[in-house]
Amino acid sequence: MAGRRASGYQSYGPPVPSDEAPGSAPESAIAVHTLTSAAKDLIEGAFPPLWVRGEVSDFKAHRNGHWYFALRDAEAQVKCVIWSSAAKRIPAPPDDGMQVLAYGQMTVWPVRGDLQFSVRALEAEGDGLWRKALERTRLSLEKDGLLDPARKRALPAFPRRIAVITSPDGAAMHDIITVARARSADVEIVIVAAKVQGEGAPESLVAAIERVSRWQDADVLIIGRGGGAREDLWAFNDERVARALAACPIPTISAVGHEVDVTICDLVADVRAATPSAAAELAVPSRREVIARVESLGNRLAAAARRREERAIASLAQVQKRLGLAATRIVERRRSRVESLAGQLHALSPLSTLARGFAVARTPAGATLSGRDQFVSGAPFDLWLRDGIVSAIAGTGRSLPESVPGFPPEEGV
Repeated sequence: MAGRRASGYQSYGPPVPSDEAPGSAPESAIAVHTLTSAAKDLIEGAFPPLWVRGEVSDFKAHRNGHWYFALRDAEAQVKCVIWSSAAKRIPAPPDDGMQVLAYGQMTVWPVRGDLQFSVRALEAEGDGLWRKALERTRLSLEKDGLLDPARKRALPAFPRRIAVITSPDGAAMHDIITVARARSADVEIVIVAAKVQGEGAPESLVAAIERVSRWQDADVLIIGRGGGAREDLWAFNDERVARALAACPIPTISAVGHEVDVTICDLVADVRAATPSAAAELAVPSRREVIARVESLGNRLAAAARRREERAIASLAQVQKRLGLAATRIVERRRSRVESLAGQLHALSPLSTLARGFAVARTPAGATLSGRDQFVSGAPFDLWLRDGIVSAIAGTGRSLPESVPGFPPEEGV
């Protein structure tokens, strides 16, 4: 029977429906969109979400944020799409030729009737996508000089207030508070709550950093969280977070994950701490360490004062010695000059003449008789010799001129 199946028979004509179902007759033909929508429902119902392995080819990123590519192997390929909402959760777009694992669901795009694989998560073999995203961010920050060691600032020696950006529910906050309080009870800890993982975490961290920057009443900023999987730490590799941290006006410490975890924030921050507890140790000086440091500074100052005193005493002794030598040289020069003048005066002195055998005649009144005509016969006079005075009386000669006072002597003298 045409249009009907019966036991032992095969029908080759158009089926004859048992009832008037949509599309069963020309009169009940359905729209194309209805067909593709039905195919979509059928495909999605037949294929649950699953992982597919393949090679990326013909990758294209649309301006609306959607990613389109093909996933293929040696024998087949399937068109793939990653909607913008899912692309935001993937660290970086894949490269052509990259071997990936894609998690998604087979579906049909009703508008064009295309069969495609809607990808919700994408992982490259190894750490290709993560490494690519990190490298791309690092190069961008390095180009702007944000990774230059010369721009890093020193931490203040004695901070009075520390801002901590982390989750209020995480262990990192409790570790930082515990260590800081144990080291110094005087330091104030201000917690700035932020989301540290998952969707919206980068935006939350940026807002927290900007809040601290506007506040400008903290001496140090610690940003971080405890350990976790690579995906859990990924917000601290976001370029927006790194740039906000680099623009912070106060010194920053990044303490993300464990010691082996290194994020972009660690590279941008002024100081990287291996753990949140280590960040607290770096930021807060220990009271014992402060006391020891003050004592050390006091000892250094005392030693410096002693050295300065010793240098001053040595310098004074040296100056005294130089002054003594200078005074001695001055006295010697002056003695030498006096002796020279004394020699000259001695050479000009009458005593020097007497010493050579000459004599000087003087009246009793002390007037010098320098010529023969000044002697008067019978008049006394003194003869000055080298070794004494001899009284004498002139034997012959003319009368003593009146110009020689006291000669001749008055009567009774």
